[in-house]
Amino acid sequence: MKVSFDQYDKFNGRFGHIFYDETFSHYILRVEYRFVGEQCPGGPGWAFRNSGIMAHGQSAESMKKDQDFPDSIEVQMLGGNGTDKRPTGNLCTPGTHVVMDGKLITQHCISSSSKTYHGDQWVTIELEVHGNSVIKHIIDGEVVLEYEQPQLDDGTMLSEGSISLQAESHPIEFRKVEILLLEE
Repeated sequence: MKVSFDQYDKFNGRFGHIFYDETFSHYILRVEYRFVGEQCPGGPGWAFRNSGIMAHGQSAESMKKDQDFPDSIEVQMLGGNGTDKRPTGNLCTPGTHVVMDGKLITQHCISSSSKTYHGDQWVTIELEVHGNSVIKHIIDGEVVLEYEQPQLDDGTMLSEGSISLQAESHPIEFRKVEILLLEE
């Protein structure tokens, strides 16, 4: 699967997501991805080599017309610029919060401990989800971030939700998207 912006003159804030048509609660999702080419003209600076896996998300049907991202837990996929350190597998929380080390985390993004991936190489990212319990971000077989109790900003606990892949203005390719359902 390829996300391309070849037909765009300018990005104009047209963020997108491709949703799976079911909800999931306990699973391991494995995605192989790589960033290619140049960012679409007009894409925001923070979206350079930036995409994501949205989990425990709201449905596509429930999103508002002017809503750029579903309320969800985002496993952020980032690529390096060839020079600077930039981990992948970070956590971003549009419309949500999580608990880490017993504390409610309300900041929008938390960096992982992964290395930086410069260039156009393939990266394997896994998301291990146990409902409203432990969630792990795994990059090339190494756990780089772990948290629990995903919840909406209003405190409503999330134990399941949609899964979607982002398009944020930089071309990206996915050669595998696999899910393994786990027993609860």
